[in-house]
Amino acid sequence: MSGPVFYAEPGSTWWPVLWGPIFALVGAIVEWTTGPVHVVAWVIVAFLFAGAAAVWVQARRKICSVELTHLVLRQGREELPLEQIAAADDEVGTPMAARVLGGGLTVPRKFESVPVKLHDGTTVLAWAKDGEALRAALRERIDS
Repeated sequence: MSGPVFYAEPGSTWWPVLWGPIFALVGAIVEWTTGPVHVVAWVIVAFLFAGAAAVWVQARRKICSVELTHLVLRQGREELPLEQIAAADDEVGTPMAARVLGGGLTVPRKFESVPVKLHDGTTVLAWAKDGEALRAALRERIDS
């Protein structure tokens, strides 16, 4: 997608990949204080945990990322063209059965919901960690 990005959230940073190697290093240090260190085992543990964390981070970056450009609002793997959005105000309200953008059944944990009214009259739920910033960016794009 080309053009300027007006709002973006990556979904996750890459620093959780370091948890495994840090855990392995602490384990090796504890083992060193009590006897011989099994270096190969701790290296394997570090790679396995780092690999599992890398898979988790990559999935979060695909499923929980948010990006607003001059053409679309992308929520996870779903793209909503801006030309379909009529309003993104606090006054929109949220119907009980509003569809959540991005393909999930609910707004992801630790994300704020942002009700978005479409030109066809339906309301959908966008989401972001900073809901007010996404709402403001949407208003700018819709009004311009």
